[in-house]
Amino acid sequence: MSVPVRIAAPTALVLALLLALSACSATTGGGGADRRPATAGHPVAGKADAASGAVLNAERTTPTDIDLRWRGGGSGASGHVLEFATEESGPYTVLQYLPPQVTSYRHPDLIPNTTFFYRLRAFRGPASKPVSVTLPKGELTAADENSSHDWLPARKDPQRTVPGRPLRSTGAGAPTGFKATVKHANGILFTWTDRASDEAGFLLESRTRTGSAYEPVVVLDPDVNSTGLITLPTEKEASYRVRAFTYGERSNVVRLTTGGSTGP
Repeated sequence: MSVPVRIAAPTALVLALLLALSACSATTGGGGADRRPATAGHPVAGKADAASGAVLNAERTTPTDIDLRWRGGGSGASGHVLEFATEESGPYTVLQYLPPQVTSYRHPDLIPNTTFFYRLRAFRGPASKPVSVTLPKGELTAADENSSHDWLPARKDPQRTVPGRPLRSTGAGAPTGFKATVKHANGILFTWTDRASDEAGFLLESRTRTGSAYEPVVVLDPDVNSTGLITLPTEKEASYRVRAFTYGERSNVVRLTTGGSTGP
């Protein structure tokens, strides 16, 4: 199943559901966390758990906004996955897949008086050759809206899968034959050949006409080699590529507790 990464920060309702699940876990034997609050304006930091993992720092900049910053993260990392939880033992939820040049993130509008745990995981892997796409001007026509969108879901086509190679081998496993087919004014179908044997998944990445770097836009399961994309207005002209990736080192875990909704 594909997972869009251009998502807004979780709403209070979603986080409330996560809290309820965490409470059930604690009742049935899950470990409870030490919930000592951190003072706003004082960063919380630590050393990475792995020798080459990123060092993550967190600061509560308002009662319900948390800013995260990091440095390091291992040589050759293709980017990082930022995750959060309401118990140190998890379960952790992905906030964002981030390109390597990004080293900060704001998690806004959080539930008051709640402890949050954060960690980073490096990901790495080779990308396909990029393709440039120019979409038709304007928005969807009535015919586009009424047409079938059976091309949109992610798929695993055996005809585009070959005996793969481990991504941990230098330069091995990059997707090949990456193609983009314009379906309508806001839609593109991407296909490629899967040449990796041990990927954790694929990342569809884009760079807009005014952008300076590629950024992940969709996360895909292992063995997927076809997916559609409904584009943003800024993606009328953009370059795309697909990356096979595996996960790498983890950072330290940082903990911060939000304040009240009207003050620290």
